[in-house]
Amino acid sequence: MSVKVKIYHKSFGEKIVKTKNISDSGLFILAEPTELPNVGEIVTGAVQGMIENPPLVNMRIVRVDQDGVGLQFFEN
Repeated sequence: MSVKVKIYHKSFGEKIVKTKNISDSGLFILAEPTELPNVGEIVTGAVQGMIENPPLVNMRIVRVDQDGVGLQFFEN
């Protein structure tokens, strides 16, 4: 299942990306790795188009490859 996710980070502001896959522990987004922060950085995101006011979720960048970026969910 592919969904749109709006992600936020101080280095780029906000950007809408598509997911390649989603699991209970995180998601993999289709994005140019050079456009995103490095592994270990934290981004905030929200699923788009499914519910009216989606909750913001904190995610850590855990993997980068030529197809995109792996994000792991975590709580502060």
